[in-house]
Amino acid sequence: MSVASAERKSKKKGGGLSGLLRKEKEPVTEEELLRKEVITPDDVHRLSGSMENYLCPPEANIYGIDFTRFKLRDMDSQTVLFEVAKPPVPEGGEEFDSDDMDPNAGRFVRYQFTPEFLKLKTVGATVEFVVGEQPVNKFRMIEKHYFKDKMLKCFDFEFGFCIPHSRNTVEHIYEFPQLDADEIREMIESPYETRSDSFYFVEDKLIMHNKADYAYNGGT
Repeated sequence: MSVASAERKSKKKGGGLSGLLRKEKEPVTEEELLRKEVITPDDVHRLSGSMENYLCPPEANIYGIDFTRFKLRDMDSQTVLFEVAKPPVPEGGEEFDSDDMDPNAGRFVRYQFTPEFLKLKTVGATVEFVVGEQPVNKFRMIEKHYFKDKMLKCFDFEFGFCIPHSRNTVEHIYEFPQLDADEIREMIESPYETRSDSFYFVEDKLIMHNKADYAYNGGT
């Protein structure tokens, strides 16, 4: 079957009135969500801190969604800040014994940026991903960023509909929270205490959960 290709951009940003309304809802704990059979976008919006565990297993991704490329760029200067691509699997390449692999491999990323990163206002994040044999309807990502116990910002993006066996490229536009000098200094002096949880949903059901942490002391 030929591979279809789709390209689109999303500029939906977190915050605003909808964010204020969510904060008024009763908070939920990680332990409560781990006991649920189905986790919804409303559930993760009620979380007040970063996760210690993953809220779903890798097997929940029954749609074969695989992220193959990621790029960050400063929207003001158009400077590429970070770019990584997953190497293609060679035809007839060696298969690995899944029993020896970490089931959470690929679900966590550690980033190191320079202090100047914290002064950026708007960043474009381009992701490329492939889809398996099933159509993907209402594909959505909610990403929550924290420094220590404080939530910095919540982003909520819609990917939309993806056809089977498609390769998709989407750019999300992030408007960063404006930090004062004391906050910037503390974040630079506290590497990897800035964290994020990325929750992916299909038809309002959690199917993927990735985590990352960040340092801003690169080059110092």
